[in-house]
Amino acid sequence: MKENEATLEERVQAVLSESQDGRGGLILLLQKVQGELGYVPEEAILGISHKLGIAASEVFGVLTFYAQFRLTPQGRNVVRVCRGTACHVRGSPRILRVVERCLGIRAGETSPDLEYTLESIACFGSCSLSPVMVVNEDIYGRLTPERALQILEGHREDA
Repeated sequence: MKENEATLEERVQAVLSESQDGRGGLILLLQKVQGELGYVPEEAILGISHKLGIAASEVFGVLTFYAQFRLTPQGRNVVRVCRGTACHVRGSPRILRVVERCLGIRAGETSPDLEYTLESIACFGSCSLSPVMVVNEDIYGRLTPERALQILEGHREDA
């Protein structure tokens, strides 16, 4: 585990060393770290704080204000279930419950093996296909709970 931590710290330092100093670079630095690591770990928050000369709490505040940033690693496969009005009316709450049970995680969580991240999204803009679920880049519409399970099982077999 120590080896992985050193690697993580080295990767964070590499991103920070390529970046300009200055308070205005905070969001860009967060984006670069997340682009490299897939999330923004505590080591990066502390490193950015030191590099820019601002409090770690300020870095954390910006990090948690914007929905684009993640504090934990994302799963290899991202499953998103729409909870917009059209999807909600057509059964997305039931689909989300079935997906949560199938994956063993709740919306907003990542499986311990980092295989799946489950997200509940406000709207995909695919209302005519409601209810909608997206697995990685694949969009599935007009879902039933049974069909959502078939899709997830098929996806597991492909992996």
